[in-house]
Amino acid sequence: MAAQAVPTDPAAPAGPAASEEQPLLSVTDLTVTFPTRHGDVRAVDSLSFAVRRGQTLGIVGESGSGKSVTSLAVMGLHTGARVTGSIALVGRELNGLPERELNRLRGRRMAMIFQDPLSSLHPYYTVGEQIAEHHRVHFGSRRAAARKRAVEMLAEVGIPEPARRAGEYPHQFSGGMRQRVMIAMALACEPDLLIADEPTTALDVTVQAQILELIARLQEQRGLAVVMITHDLGVVARVAREVLVMYGGRAAEQAPVDTLFADPGHPYTRGLLDSLPRLDDSDDAPLRAIPGSPPSLLDPAPGCAFSPRCPRAAAATPAERAHCAGVRPELRPSQGHLVSCHLSLHTAARVQGGTR
Repeated sequence: MAAQAVPTDPAAPAGPAASEEQPLLSVTDLTVTFPTRHGDVRAVDSLSFAVRRGQTLGIVGESGSGKSVTSLAVMGLHTGARVTGSIALVGRELNGLPERELNRLRGRRMAMIFQDPLSSLHPYYTVGEQIAEHHRVHFGSRRAAARKRAVEMLAEVGIPEPARRAGEYPHQFSGGMRQRVMIAMALACEPDLLIADEPTTALDVTVQAQILELIARLQEQRGLAVVMITHDLGVVARVAREVLVMYGGRAAEQAPVDTLFADPGHPYTRGLLDSLPRLDDSDDAPLRAIPGSPPSLLDPAPGCAFSPRCPRAAAATPAERAHCAGVRPELRPSQGHLVSCHLSLHTAARVQGGTR
C-alpha cells in the first residue's frame, strides 16, 4: 500500500533532511543516572552511536546492560533520571526539549514499539480508536479520515478483515496480532525513526519470524531508520546491518553484523556467541554460560566492567590484569570493529594462553 501523503509538520526537526552522509539519529556521550537512597545508579555511561535512514542498528546485551534505558532516553520518556549528553534527530537536539515539543515529535518523527503490547494498549478502547486517536493528535484529521487511516494501517501490517477488527479490543487479539497493532500505531504517522524494544518477546518462533519480516518490509518501503533492542542474537543476525554490544551500561563493541559474528573483537561478545546452542552439540552437551555476575551499576568498577569475568584478563600477566581493572577502555577502531578492550585480539600484540 502506498504511504499516505501528509501535510508539512511544523514540529519537524530543524536542519537539512537526512542524507546518506548525515545520521538520522546521533547519540553522543549519553549518560542516564537514577538517584536512589543508596546512591546514584548509572544505567547508561557515555554511550555514542548513530543510525542512518534505511539502516537497522541492533543493540544487544544481557538484562540490565542499559539497552531499554537507552531507547527510553532517546524518546524522552525517563522521569526522575538525569540524562546528559546529546541526542540529535536530523541535527535537532532532543535532550532538554520541553515536554510539549517532545510530545509533538513522538509518533510523528520517532516512534517506539514496546515489548509488551497488551500492557501498552488501552483495554477500554478498540484498536481502531487508539490508532485513529494517535493520527488525529498529530495531524488534526477528522474522525472519519482517522478511522480510515487506522483500517489502512491494520491492513498494511497484515491483519485480516481490518475494517471489522478495528472495532475489536486488545484482548480479542493474539499476542502476534497485538504486536502488529502496535506496529500499525507506531507507523500511522509516518515517522522517520522506529525503536523496537524486544518486539518478539514471548512470541513463538513462527510469529517472531513474521513480525521481523514485517518490520523489515515496512522499513524497506518507507526508508525507516530502525533501532532494534534485543537480547536475542538470532534476531540481530536476521535484521541488523550494524550491531552495538552493551555491557554494564557501556559500549563493549560495535561492528557490521557479518564482521561481528565471524570474528568478535570483545571477549564479552565472544561469550554471548559461545553461549548459543550449536547444531553439532550432543543431546547431553551442557549449556555454555559466561561465568560470574553482571557488574554493579551502583558502584561501577574504575576499569573494564567485564574484567572480573574475562577469560583474556584471567590469562594475562599481573600487570595487564591490573591495567584492565584500573583503567577504563575506550572504543577504538580495530579491523572493521570498534572494540572497548585493552586485550582485544585485534589490537593486542600478545594474548597469553590463546584465549579468545
